[in-house]
Amino acid sequence: MNEHDSEIISGMLAARGYTPASAAEVDVVDIVIINTCSIRENADKRFFGTLGQLKKAKTKNPDLAVCVCGCMMQQEQITGKIRRSYPWVDVIFGTHNIHEFPDMLQELYDNRKRKGNRIDNKLRSSKEFRVDRIYEDRREIVEELPANRLFAHKSFVNIMYGCNNFCTYCIVPYTRGREQSRDPENIIREVRDLVIDGVKEVTLLGQNVNSYKGISPESGQWDFTDLIWALSETPGLERIRFMTSHPKDLSDKLIDAFGRCDKLCNYIHLPVQSGSDTVLKRMNRKYDRKSYLELVRKIRQAAPGIAISTDIIVGFPGETEEEFEETLALAQDVRYDSAFTFLYSPRQGTPAAEYEDQIPEDIKHRRFNRLVDIINEGSKSRNAAFVGRTCRVLVDGPARKQSVSEEGKILLNGRTEEFKLVDFAGSEDMIGRIIHVKINDSNTFSLRGEAVND
Repeated sequence: MNEHDSEIISGMLAARGYTPASAAEVDVVDIVIINTCSIRENADKRFFGTLGQLKKAKTKNPDLAVCVCGCMMQQEQITGKIRRSYPWVDVIFGTHNIHEFPDMLQELYDNRKRKGNRIDNKLRSSKEFRVDRIYEDRREIVEELPANRLFAHKSFVNIMYGCNNFCTYCIVPYTRGREQSRDPENIIREVRDLVIDGVKEVTLLGQNVNSYKGISPESGQWDFTDLIWALSETPGLERIRFMTSHPKDLSDKLIDAFGRCDKLCNYIHLPVQSGSDTVLKRMNRKYDRKSYLELVRKIRQAAPGIAISTDIIVGFPGETEEEFEETLALAQDVRYDSAFTFLYSPRQGTPAAEYEDQIPEDIKHRRFNRLVDIINEGSKSRNAAFVGRTCRVLVDGPARKQSVSEEGKILLNGRTEEFKLVDFAGSEDMIGRIIHVKINDSNTFSLRGEAVND
């Protein structure tokens, strides 16, 4: 979601004539925007570290506009600290008013012009020019915002905003607000226009896409599966993905679509967070271990070979060794294709941050390492099953570790329908196309293959 917000911010600026610059050009750029995330404590630390470094750049170039936005700005303690201690910040906005940013930037420039045009090197005037607007709730869903996509051939598409679940560890309902679903006609129109622009794959975004409730003037209320089927009828669209999916709202109707909808990718991200019923209850996840495993069984029955990834939190307050062992056992049973594993990080303003029985960091780290070993074992085994198969790979571009073969081919990579990363030798004209690749080798995190004739 934050990634797509950044694409929109960039797109709005491009529409007003701005061009992107690299981080190395910080001393000569006109604007720096930091889009923040609140999920983990490390993000907070990195943000304030980066913000501190920008003081030097602002001193060298007083006309530099330093702008901060995103989830952290929706937290009063964060914005209060910025207002008090970081006078070189010029524009502050949150998750609910991204569409206002270009006008806020212009307001900053107008303020400077009226009040003296430049900020002195002591930075004491910056607060006088600052433009600062944070809304507690999203007032409206603004459609047709431009976006500078990272890839020409695939795109994120927001279908809803906010979350109503209030998991006890999670700050998202407080920073993104309550659930609001976009009208299905607007989503369908956006996807159609993206396909005309060359997009082959869309990823539908929402904090919990399973609770999507769109209203169509013609056909009434739509659920998430209705939307998927409607989008699958878009000519030229090859693939549909989505994230993320809450287990408590995963319907049999959606599970059935995995087995019958050709354009719905054979992959689902299904966060479990813990394998212990008591921990899940303290997390307010509203499902138990048995029901989660039943969902996994149904999904694999409907779509054999489907890849399943997950999120797991290690060291949630009060987690005993026995409860953690239940998580290890679940991970061993499911054998995930991949997992995002996190050390529990208290977020101010959430109920779990106030729990007294916080787990010591050394215990968290020991448990984390044990879990990662099991996750990696499962990932390696699941990837090995692809060796010998020929997969359809949507080619993203050159691989990070680049090499050129004797035939002049470059190392490319892309994703299978199961979201497996595949490296193979090819040519630049393959980028953005779906290529058949025979898988010859695998490791824990990726596959290696060779392009074959279509």
